[in-house]
Amino acid sequence: MPDHKKPSSSAPSVPTMLRDWRLKDFAENEGVAARAFDASDSDDGWIKVEAPGDVYLVLHAAGRIPDPFGDRAEKACAWVKDREWWWRTDFEAPQINDDQRLILEFQGLDTFATIWLNGEIIGRSENMFRAVRSDVTARVHPGKNRLAVCFRPTSSAVIDREMPTWPIISDSIKETKRNFIRKAQFGWGWDWGPTLPTVGIWKPVSMRTETSAALRTVKFTTLELSPTHDRAKVSVEIEAEVFGTADALTAEIALVGPADGAHIEGTIDLKDGRGRFDTTVVSPKLWWTPELGESYRYDLKIAVKADGRVVEHRVLKVGIRTIALDQSPDPDEPGASFFRFVLNEVPIFARGVCWIPASSFVAAVDEAHYRRLLEAAVEANMNMVRVWGGGVYEHDAFYDLCDELGLLVWQDFMFACAPYPEHDPIFIENVVAEVAYQIERLRNHPSLALWCGNNEAQVVQGFMNAVKRRNDPLPGDLFYSKKMPDAVAALDPTTPYWPGSPFGGPNANSMIAGDVHDWTVWHGMPPVPVDRAVGKFDLSPESVAYTRYAEDMGRFISEYGIQASPVMETLTRCLPEDQRSLGSDALLNRIKDHPKNKVDAMLVSVTGLPTSLEQYVDYTQITQAEGLKFGVEHFRRRKPHCSGSLIWQFNDCWPGISWSLIDYYGFAKASYFFVRRAYAPVMASFKAMDDGSVELWIVNDTLNSIDIELVVALKAFAGGTVWSDSIAARVGANRVEIVWRAESDRLPGDRRHVLTVRSRNDIFPANRHFFAPIKDLDRPAPPAPEIKFEQRGSHEIAVHLGATDYLYFVHLLVADERTRFSDNYFDLADGETTTVVVRNEAVALSPDNVVVRWR
Repeated sequence: MPDHKKPSSSAPSVPTMLRDWRLKDFAENEGVAARAFDASDSDDGWIKVEAPGDVYLVLHAAGRIPDPFGDRAEKACAWVKDREWWWRTDFEAPQINDDQRLILEFQGLDTFATIWLNGEIIGRSENMFRAVRSDVTARVHPGKNRLAVCFRPTSSAVIDREMPTWPIISDSIKETKRNFIRKAQFGWGWDWGPTLPTVGIWKPVSMRTETSAALRTVKFTTLELSPTHDRAKVSVEIEAEVFGTADALTAEIALVGPADGAHIEGTIDLKDGRGRFDTTVVSPKLWWTPELGESYRYDLKIAVKADGRVVEHRVLKVGIRTIALDQSPDPDEPGASFFRFVLNEVPIFARGVCWIPASSFVAAVDEAHYRRLLEAAVEANMNMVRVWGGGVYEHDAFYDLCDELGLLVWQDFMFACAPYPEHDPIFIENVVAEVAYQIERLRNHPSLALWCGNNEAQVVQGFMNAVKRRNDPLPGDLFYSKKMPDAVAALDPTTPYWPGSPFGGPNANSMIAGDVHDWTVWHGMPPVPVDRAVGKFDLSPESVAYTRYAEDMGRFISEYGIQASPVMETLTRCLPEDQRSLGSDALLNRIKDHPKNKVDAMLVSVTGLPTSLEQYVDYTQITQAEGLKFGVEHFRRRKPHCSGSLIWQFNDCWPGISWSLIDYYGFAKASYFFVRRAYAPVMASFKAMDDGSVELWIVNDTLNSIDIELVVALKAFAGGTVWSDSIAARVGANRVEIVWRAESDRLPGDRRHVLTVRSRNDIFPANRHFFAPIKDLDRPAPPAPEIKFEQRGSHEIAVHLGATDYLYFVHLLVADERTRFSDNYFDLADGETTTVVVRNEAVALSPDNVVVRWR
């Protein structure tokens, strides 16, 4: 026993975060020879770095590499992945008393890491997604202790590993061998992101003194809701690790309400370190998504006692709610089944997006960054985000914010677009431990709606089998069909599990069951109505047109999207001045999809091809916005046969040209605002019929019936209203209704007119229907709108706009990404007025900051 142990008398300790580190690179295996782990080694050549921290950002700050996101800097940064990286820090060990131990915890090491303490190896890690805990009681001494971590190059760690790969995947799995590495898969490049594989300490490091026992896991479960929701049965299960000499171990539980402070208390005897507390909450305040109610949370307070003395306490935020996945037969579409989430016994339509890492440098994403993006999602009327399987299990702040904001989380396990080895027992053990760790880590979040095995593995294997006319098994299916569902059943049985995305039915991408990735639009992939693809790969304008979304009869569309440029301000920041032109090398480097001009096949039918970079920005954003509007409206009109729309993708990991709605810096594209209106809980949309007639549909995703007063008008672009209809209708709760129809003889169906709908009682956003593509509309060049700026304080301006002729794509630009707009990228018909509130809490605004544009 070390001489720094004394009789135990201390209260529960608070973890000490080890933040201040130094960083140095070596050729592989040279760090040990140089004794980088040794306290006697000088700090010469070592760079200061914080943990969590990112190597690329630190190297850039030190002048060793250019801005990794600037110009064409990827190649200049490529050497980073091939070096051996050492992180080290010194710390003073606390006094350790009897019945105590000192625990060192790394929450995330990226990726092949060896941990040294005072010149000795104390642990290793080969998984970015698992924590590493070490009892270092016997290894620390009074005074300074040196902790060091050596990160080996990933390429050398897997150099001898081989397995067959899929030739159709766009990144070179055979070269990177990313499928053997439990690390963020996107770091080796994707069709929207750069090749910048990270390395280092990417999550917090802490030292913690534990006494007699340590709380290991907590599971909070809503077991049952009464039919009227006036009672909820909940349980708390606890597992503790006992290492001291205490005779009695107990846990005191308190569940404290969110509003009135009402709470329930109980005590659990932790026999063999385990115990369970069941109780009934009367008049519970449930956790809901924003369109259905409040996202109420309770404080779950736990105090672990050894012989009556508190040795650990913890407070968790939990929500009372049930979640289920309804896959029952669809009675109105024989042969098909539902795929819909049921929240607190209410079937919902998932209005959401797919989420990728918010930066290529995953250690650098903080709570403020998450909050800006997730609040923008809620402001866009979203209720679900899918954490995509090629990124990371996000930081705690992400899930805490989803809980707070009422955003359901579809959580992929981190497997994407690759065959994974089932023949390596060590790899299997590593994955099983990762899966269990992440389930236990995330299961108490009320936002967690689904565990999903992977991204696109089953569908790619199915495609390969169809091409080869074989029925080869999926490499990795051991995880998706056995290991993962077994772990979820054991550790989180009330959360649904789904083997992959897409998955379900006689084909992984079948429209009659499960979820669908619709890449007919954009990628030209043939759709799968039932059990096989119909058609062939085709990138012609006709084949990739966004109007083909109307062919998709899928149950739940978990990926679909259209690529578009970010705003000009973003391009200005990342492109040198001499590269700000169509076809420049630097611009093409921002496009990671192939061919680089794939967008042209869509533009030619919607806007025509651009002749300048400014037109490229507008034309791609128009096409993306109009296309996603069309898709969302179609999928929502199919409710309940279709019960979800998750757009690919919400955010960016770097300033590139991608499918995102919001770019890396935080500027919203036009599509964000188009989707925000299309995702409104109550939404009106026109459906053009084959016979030339047009229907008006109302979608009501709320739990209340609504009375609507609306006006449908046929307007001429040259000015004036041809006719208008006033309509009153009632739409039931959580329903879709057709409330109006015009036969073809009332509709000219030509380029000179537009059909509009407005809500007189502001229940839904205004909408319109064009009878021809944007480029073919016969619109006289409109005069400038009336513009009046009203300064409402140093951080807010109201912009009053009025139109004398029809204005399309009216938008306001401010060259600061922290600016928020009450609305943007909209149309104004002749005689209409609107007010846009522009606010920036970070910097002062003046009319000179605001640019108003239209087309």
